[in-house]
Amino acid sequence: MTRLTACILCLAACRVAAEPSAIAIRGARIVPVSGPPIASGTVVIRDGLIQAVGESVAVPPGAWVIEGKDLTVYPGLIDALSTLGIPDAAPPPSGGGRPGAAPAPVPTPPATPATPPARGPEDRPSTTSWLNAADLIKPTDNRIERFRSAGFTSAVTFPNKGIFAGQGAVINLAGEKAGQMVVAAPVGQYVTLTTGGFSSFPGSLMGVIAYIRQVYLDAGHYQAERAAYQANPRGKARPEYDRALEGILGSQRMLLPATRQVEISRMIRFSRELKQHAILYGAHEGYRSAGELKTSGLPVLVSLKWPEKKKDADPEEIESYRTLEVRDRAPSTPAELAKSQVKFAFYSDGIENPRDVIANVKKAIDAGLSAEDALRALTLSAAEIYGVADRLGSIEKGKIANLIVTVGDLFQEKPQVQFIFIDGVKFEPVPELAPASPPATGGVQ
Repeated sequence: MTRLTACILCLAACRVAAEPSAIAIRGARIVPVSGPPIASGTVVIRDGLIQAVGESVAVPPGAWVIEGKDLTVYPGLIDALSTLGIPDAAPPPSGGGRPGAAPAPVPTPPATPATPPARGPEDRPSTTSWLNAADLIKPTDNRIERFRSAGFTSAVTFPNKGIFAGQGAVINLAGEKAGQMVVAAPVGQYVTLTTGGFSSFPGSLMGVIAYIRQVYLDAGHYQAERAAYQANPRGKARPEYDRALEGILGSQRMLLPATRQVEISRMIRFSRELKQHAILYGAHEGYRSAGELKTSGLPVLVSLKWPEKKKDADPEEIESYRTLEVRDRAPSTPAELAKSQVKFAFYSDGIENPRDVIANVKKAIDAGLSAEDALRALTLSAAEIYGVADRLGSIEKGKIANLIVTVGDLFQEKPQVQFIFIDGVKFEPVPELAPASPPATGGVQ
């Protein structure tokens, strides 16, 4: 053996020895979510998974130990509906552009439409149902680090443009490659009721609902025709491949917008008519509809962008009683849903500063939601709604080691995130690049 070879082998051995076989957080307060808190316990992480958790868990030999005195360990937070990891789908920066930037020139409209007006559902207008968020993820999205630093370890991310926007994916907010980030895909089809940009069908609410209904009818017929052909293709014409309908059939769930009471009732009936596994999102007037939601059995994603008066609104404008009531009572929706035992989770709804997301969760707590139910809506409930509770959402043996370690309580005035673990890899929060803005809120959508 040459001297050079010996040195290389020695360096490799030192590197292996420097990497701990396991990580143990010892003597910390642990909040599993799936069970009662542990006043002083140990969590052991190995190979990206939770190997053990409990009061009397032994620290494995050679493990790297984090002393947990004065620390609390929570499951990593989950943003239940987002565009994280898909920077092209991110909302535009607030303010509309760079300070002092000249306004963008208004483009001259073309003499003829870029695409002919839709003649009917068969044209599949405003549909990209075949898009899969897992194929669009970019680890370079700078929002990922911001949300991770605030304690978010996972997100359910979707394309968001069009009526049938595309299929979502559950991702972890760390990884050098997109494939390393994906936990599950596809997990649902994102549906909107957008009516803008149409010169003909389906340029109205009635038209959009009729279009969605027809697409699902077409998908059922397409599925039956394809199954009949595959069972006995001899002597039959081959069905044409339709990627839009393939995208519909490949989605296990459909996400339907339902912010106001009337929309909640409408979408409950619509999902029942379509016989689809639906998830409602928005729900600012869920405080009015908790009983109806309980009866429906549908899970709900509650937007944390609480409604408020627009900052540039006319100060002389007289607002309706209904508007003032919704603005005041929207944060009480989570408490009403919890009281009625409706399954719900929280989502950021385009809030740019993740610390504002936590601040808006505190508004729900101030409006009657228990801290335990708030934490569950940010963790295990989101995992259950998307069918990944066997991997994420709580601190249990065998689950992915997505954890946050805080000094004190997560919902205290200024939460202090000490460490974040994603797939067992430790991260530390990065300093905020700018002061936190007031809690981001918005109008009822």
